[in-house]
Amino acid sequence: MRLAPLLALPPIALGIAAAVWMITSAPGPAQVEGAAPALPVRVMTVAAEDIRPTVTAWGNLRAAETWIAVAEVQGEVIWRHPDLEPGRLIPAGTEVLRIDPADYELALAQAEADLAAFAAESAQLTAEVANTTRILELERERLVLAEVDLARVRALTEQGTLPQSRADEAERATLLARRTVAELENSLALIPAREARIAAQIARSEAAIARAERSLENTTLTTPFDLRVTEVSAERFQTVAPGQVVIRADGIAAAEVVAHLAIDSFRSLLGDAPDSITLADMMHDGPAGWIEVTLSPLSDPAQVWPARVMRIEGALDARARTVPVVVMVDDPYEGADPPRRLPLVPNMQVGLTFQGAPLTGVIAIPEAALHGGQLRVVGTDDLLELRPVVMAFAQGGRVVIAEGLSPGDRVVIDDIAPAIPGMALTPVEAPE
Repeated sequence: MRLAPLLALPPIALGIAAAVWMITSAPGPAQVEGAAPALPVRVMTVAAEDIRPTVTAWGNLRAAETWIAVAEVQGEVIWRHPDLEPGRLIPAGTEVLRIDPADYELALAQAEADLAAFAAESAQLTAEVANTTRILELERERLVLAEVDLARVRALTEQGTLPQSRADEAERATLLARRTVAELENSLALIPAREARIAAQIARSEAAIARAERSLENTTLTTPFDLRVTEVSAERFQTVAPGQVVIRADGIAAAEVVAHLAIDSFRSLLGDAPDSITLADMMHDGPAGWIEVTLSPLSDPAQVWPARVMRIEGALDARARTVPVVVMVDDPYEGADPPRRLPLVPNMQVGLTFQGAPLTGVIAIPEAALHGGQLRVVGTDDLLELRPVVMAFAQGGRVVIAEGLSPGDRVVIDDIAPAIPGMALTPVEAPE
């Protein structure tokens, strides 16, 4: 009874051994050779083209010229132009305000009277000089005669012919003549000092006249150019003081706006301009087609105004680190027909389009085809290649490539996820 399990062991071992032999000697699974299917993508074949760099910006308009009228004299406002109201347009050379000139007319009359008095004194001094000169000549002749007579009397006195009293009289007469000559010479010597004093007084009177005339001129305020009044702070019968601002106005001949351009965008406007040409030359004296600017109100983009770059302000924007470019538009009121066509007035928001010097033979691709400084290019055997490139600038949804692409390269414009270098592609040329 106990030998029955032992008798069953040899058949089981034999079965296990047979199974191991069959597994180890059986052939492996058949391998079928094949490749992953190629991914169809849209591509564009790049070619060199000519592009004119375009930069857009916006800003607030301001008047190119402003007039701040400050009272230079004190007095009562006696007349005010009927059109001197905020918003009114006033042509150049129009008298708009008049201050009472009575005090300054009196000051002018007084100064002119003083000048006349000093002129008369100067004429009197001239006559006095002439008279004194003639008298001095006579007194000198009399002195000569007195000295001759004194010598003769002294000789006769020594001979005993004349008494000593006669000699004393001759001596006194000679001394008196000498004194008279000396006094006249002293009077003539003082004439230059008197002339200088009178000349100074005349000059002072002339200065007073000029000051009074200038004050009289300043009693009237006249517009220096065509303008639009923005503020008036002087009323009729009101007394104004020197230094008081009475009128503020904006010129209407031109308006300007400061456009803040990124440094790279600003640099791209230079295009293919020669190195010898400066930006100032391109702004003002460059040939047509270098830098052109158009301006449109944001409230009415259909209005287009030609403009021009005037200057660059003195410093970069402290926060945005942009270049402040001042653009001017002439005759901002031309063709104004509110509300159909509004004039370009201060504080109006406008958009600006800058077109720089043309770039020749450059390569541009859609901006969406650039992925973090790399392009997906169809390489040899239609395999995907990730190629690093250098971007020059972007505009209008396109990117200008400075380095990394050549004409004839095929750029993938579809988004591939994941993009694995070497993956097979089926390129399909996208329509332009």
